[in-house]
Amino acid sequence: MTRFLYKLSNRNFKNIITAVFVSLFSAAVFAQTEDRAWNGKKCAVVLTYDDALNIHLDKVIPMLDSYQFKGTFYLIGSSPVVSNRIPEWRAAAKKGHELGNHTLIHPCDGNLPGREFVTSETDLSHYTVARAVNEIRITNTLLKAIDGKNERTFAYPCGDFTIKDTLYYNSLKSDFVAARGVTPGYLNKKEVDFSNVNSFFENGSSAEQMIAQVEEAEKKGSFIVFLFHGVGGEHPLNVDLQEHRKLLEYLKKRKKDIWVAPMVDVAKYIKQNYK
Repeated sequence: MTRFLYKLSNRNFKNIITAVFVSLFSAAVFAQTEDRAWNGKKCAVVLTYDDALNIHLDKVIPMLDSYQFKGTFYLIGSSPVVSNRIPEWRAAAKKGHELGNHTLIHPCDGNLPGREFVTSETDLSHYTVARAVNEIRITNTLLKAIDGKNERTFAYPCGDFTIKDTLYYNSLKSDFVAARGVTPGYLNKKEVDFSNVNSFFENGSSAEQMIAQVEEAEKKGSFIVFLFHGVGGEHPLNVDLQEHRKLLEYLKKRKKDIWVAPMVDVAKYIKQNYK
């Protein structure tokens, strides 16, 4: 009887030890998974470039290619840099860069301060929602003719969301995977607003400043979307080409921990895994 109780007690002890071990192992695996919840990495970085500039084709895309990174380029449909260089944009798309929609003529609300550059033709406050939607869909048709793709993201010109208090993107949610806004922030994956994805606007930023933003995203287990215009010139809103290169060098060195991908891929990943 004593021997039987000893065996029973010993068996229970082993079961308890096994259960504890499995529990600890599962917790460790879960913690590791949570720590690397961005496609197996600690955080995600999205590099976006607005306004379809020559320098994007001449300097930025070759630089991204040299580091094996893919970016998102938000194109203005009516831009001569689009119409005159379609084969080059098509080649960029074939390499994996996203051609995003930045509307047909880049309308902004001319009633807001600092909008002296807005003309009567490009004043969003003069638009109807129907006009905005039609022009954006026309741009989607153009972009599909260039890259052959059905999925892409949108970027608000000047970060303006409304036409006479109406959120015009509400009529376009089925046309895009997501829309990039201009408000900075590090969000939990489950809190992302795909109608207004946060981004960090860069103008005159140093590599040190941009790297610090990436490190903060990693610390928070979040992601960061960079918003560039000129990179080495061609736009009043500009980041030095070498500072941009230093950022890419840092991202390349941290490739085991940082996922660099186009906006459309990161948005799809969040939707598929956390929504």
